Amino acid sequence: MAENKLKIENQKESKGSGIFSGFEQRLKLETYFEEGFPVKYLPKILFGMLLSLMYISNTHYAEKTTREINKAQSVVEDLRADFTTRKADVMFAGKQSEVARRVKTLGLRESSKPPYKIIVEKGEY
Repeated sequence: MAENKLKIENQKESKGSGIFSGFEQRLKLETYFEEGFPVKYLPKILFGMLLSLMYISNTHYAEKTTREINKAQSVVEDLRADFTTRKADVMFAGKQSEVARRVKTLGLRESSKPPYKIIVEKGEY
């Protein structure tokens, strides 16, 4: 059986036509590494990597802080609602008519006489 030469030639051509191989051909990265790794660029590369790492960690820290602030704000809103409700309950329970109604079961009653002032002389006490 005869071999399909056209198919074999197309396979050879398609090996070098990928996206990354196109970048590699245009940038010609092999010329930079012909004599080995360029050590003179290593400090700049490491500095760039350090800056990138710090940028990423700062972004994560800011997002974490934002989530904590949002959680704290929702807790504060819940506590504020509870405080308002309890304050209203205490204000209602402190009314004279409400106090009189509650102490009626204990056998106490409201005085019909107005309060009066007790005056003590200076040497009496």
